[in-house]
Amino acid sequence: MRSIAIGKTFAASALALAVSFGAHAVTDQDLLNDHKSIDSVVTYGMGYQGQRYSPMKTLNTKNVKYLQPAWAFSFGGEKQRGQESQPLIKDGVMYVTGSYSRMWAVDARTGEELWQYDARLPDGIMPCCDVINRGAAIYGDKVYFGTLDAKLVALNKDTGKVVWIKKVADYQEGYAITAAPIVVNGKLITGVSGGEFGIVGKVEAYDANTGDLLWTRPTVEGHMGYVYKNGKKIENGISGGEAGKTWPGDMWKTGGAATWLGGTYDPETDTLFFGTGNPAPWNSHLRPGDNLYSASRVAIDPNDGSIKWHFQTTPNDGWDYDGVNELISFDLKEKGKTIKAAATADRNGFFYVLNREDGSFIRGFPFVDTISWATGLDPKTGRPILKEGGRPGNPADLDGEKGETVVAFPAFLGGKNWMPMAYSPDTELFYVPSNEWSMDIWNEPVSYKKGAAYLGAGFTIKPANDDFIGVLRAMDPKTGKEVWRQNNPAPLWGGVMTTAGGLVFTGTPEGFLKAFDAKTGKELWKFNTGSGVVGTPVTWEMDGEQFVSVASGWGGAVPLWGGEVARVVKDFNQGGMVWTFKLPKDRVAGK
Repeated sequence: MRSIAIGKTFAASALALAVSFGAHAVTDQDLLNDHKSIDSVVTYGMGYQGQRYSPMKTLNTKNVKYLQPAWAFSFGGEKQRGQESQPLIKDGVMYVTGSYSRMWAVDARTGEELWQYDARLPDGIMPCCDVINRGAAIYGDKVYFGTLDAKLVALNKDTGKVVWIKKVADYQEGYAITAAPIVVNGKLITGVSGGEFGIVGKVEAYDANTGDLLWTRPTVEGHMGYVYKNGKKIENGISGGEAGKTWPGDMWKTGGAATWLGGTYDPETDTLFFGTGNPAPWNSHLRPGDNLYSASRVAIDPNDGSIKWHFQTTPNDGWDYDGVNELISFDLKEKGKTIKAAATADRNGFFYVLNREDGSFIRGFPFVDTISWATGLDPKTGRPILKEGGRPGNPADLDGEKGETVVAFPAFLGGKNWMPMAYSPDTELFYVPSNEWSMDIWNEPVSYKKGAAYLGAGFTIKPANDDFIGVLRAMDPKTGKEVWRQNNPAPLWGGVMTTAGGLVFTGTPEGFLKAFDAKTGKELWKFNTGSGVVGTPVTWEMDGEQFVSVASGWGGAVPLWGGEVARVVKDFNQGGMVWTFKLPKDRVAGK
């Protein structure tokens, strides 16, 4: 057995050296141009802007029916939980993360493993919503990812050996990292998870080469930001100016606003965009006020962590409508002008179009069928117009143990949860993975205790329809109209990708990776991967052929928190693989 193990290690090392021969360091220019490149994918989002749009046309609406499996790689072991990762591709090597804070380098031509890294996780980690990981960052000769015990890990991309490991926060307080970090100008930037435990959200930047902390920016009003220079910790302003402006008493000290989904970056304005999660606790009657910067989009200077502007989608959130959804930069062309815009589809059911230079509201509209907690948005500010009786009741108004229950659309898992949407500059449409569900929600008394759940609420999720929950939508950001939709029986929980070939790809919990016509929504191709697809697909060109890859493995928050929805998904099998497909050269013409 020993000789076999040694032989396998030698073979893998030799293969790694062979594949890495000719491999190059990832540069700032590579990251800046990722949205234009076709032979690599070196950013989470297929470009800093997060549009998830590929300029490739080789694979298109006429020949996608010939797309076929090239190889599949198993994540192995018994650790088969939700696989929400997006692969990266560089110099013929795929870097993909998996559940329980694992990462692999795989030969992108053959699917053979080059190396594997398993984070050594302590007992007592507290991820709220499955042990998932959404992806990595790559820069220079290193590849990076965050772990469930709230650390950043830097590995040599060619060997998988550890270069440095840094603690970002204390997992025993409820912190974790599940999102892909982002590298901007040599800074490795990350958010944190843990809003259900009364942590304080933050965004931090580290030197990508050394792992040294460069700046930290809390996302709850009242907390001091810092920059670090020459070994000195220097104050850089209190978030929001001072405590107590939008929070009562000391509630800001355990205010949540976790930045758990990571961020995007706009090089044109040199701005990071991070979303922030729910305020803590869920019981909103304990914290009257807007509770900044929870449930917001925050624009951050990547040089020192200063907040440039913010836009709050759900002030005094009482439904767990995190505002973490990705903010995608795009050029909005209307009335003869081009506006530097950005768009986001919020968990609260509204789609927002903002000016990304100053955060001003351009327009907003529902993207789900039913919203019960608000009647609309203020046309000038975008602030929600609350519906009377839409907020779950205050326990103090009844017996003090449980407040009045309300039925809320959408459910707390959101009109759209973590799964990223895509934008096509060709069709000028956003492709939004969404869900139609409601919840019974009520409030309860609660007190903060370090490392314990800090909700003060109860809930039961229900499907809004008998025959479908998930809806893939094409939304027009100019008119707010739904151009087309594809209903799906189970809730959609995977990301979306679109291409210049006129295609939209996404996965389903039923196990399918599907391709649709970007203009009409017609389903053109599908393949069952054997487990639910909750990852995000990517595409690239190698040896003159176009490839598509996606992670497969059912899990995530739905089977944990889905209430009556769990009946719809209870028979889905878990898994853990990355599938890769290609269009053979002789099928390019699509005859």
